[in-house]
Amino acid sequence: MKALVYTGVGAVEYRDVPKPDASPSLSLVRVEAVGICGSDMHGYHGADPRRVPPLILGHEACGIAETGPFEGQRVTVNPMTTCGRCRYCIEGRDNICPERKLLSIPPHEGAFAEYLSIPAKNLVPVPEGVAPEHAALAEPLACGWHAIRLGAERLSQPLSTARVVILGGGAIGVGAALCALDQGAKDITISDPSPLRRETALASGPFKVFNPTGDAPEDSTVDLVIDAYGSEASRASATALAAPGGVIAHIGLAGGGAGLDTRKMTLQEITFIGTYTYTMADFHETARAIFDGRLGDFGWIEKRPLSDGASAFTDLDDGKVAAAKVVLIP
Repeated sequence: MKALVYTGVGAVEYRDVPKPDASPSLSLVRVEAVGICGSDMHGYHGADPRRVPPLILGHEACGIAETGPFEGQRVTVNPMTTCGRCRYCIEGRDNICPERKLLSIPPHEGAFAEYLSIPAKNLVPVPEGVAPEHAALAEPLACGWHAIRLGAERLSQPLSTARVVILGGGAIGVGAALCALDQGAKDITISDPSPLRRETALASGPFKVFNPTGDAPEDSTVDLVIDAYGSEASRASATALAAPGGVIAHIGLAGGGAGLDTRKMTLQEITFIGTYTYTMADFHETARAIFDGRLGDFGWIEKRPLSDGASAFTDLDDGKVAAAKVVLIP
């Protein structure tokens, strides 16, 4: 089969690789659409020691199941496998299972390929009429769904009355805004330094936008801050913006641990939550919201052939992509 293979820092190559074997414990899925995630970019830059080349990256996928209980059906893929036995899995917090594994982290090859294999329990059937490139967004949008849910649980007011600011206008940030809207938020603002990303974010829903280097809201006025980027600068912005008693939900993994104003957080009782991916329940809720059309028309994505994946990575690196998400089509 053909696949886009990460071969070294800053290099991916479209080439022939062995097709995954079907087995009784794994479903074989013919990939129809797969998104490029920020974590794929981190791996591409050599910034993730877990992703060692040569490796097929990619984990935001939708396709047709060719074996298993969903054979012949379009499915969206939850790329995280867990043990199902530990206290976290039993509590419904399977996203922090100590034995969790993810497509595109060895020994599991990823989804930038014509086929992937994964346990059937990780597949969610997609109704007729839902485009595969939309169904593939269940994974990145579930990250935002999870963060909004956790943040809302810790607010001292209904989400509908909260001022929400999302730092980062990529797919995680725009997805978090759409999920916040679906969960009841009414005052939602997205921040991004890129004029192209701000324009895309503004068109994605009833949101406001701002440039973090210029026209940010007043400090200490935001009830819920979602840090969808996760850098020293964005954490500093998050703590500056957070209102007394407010909540910061930190999704991004851009790097480092500095940036938090812990003195302000202590004096003003600001809650900080690390939010990692999503639970299986969050994934199903997000998929249902996509299938029901509650998360918009996804005009903020761009489709490209998998064979042109190398140029997509380069264009993302060079800031030439206005879309919040590039989806590759095998």
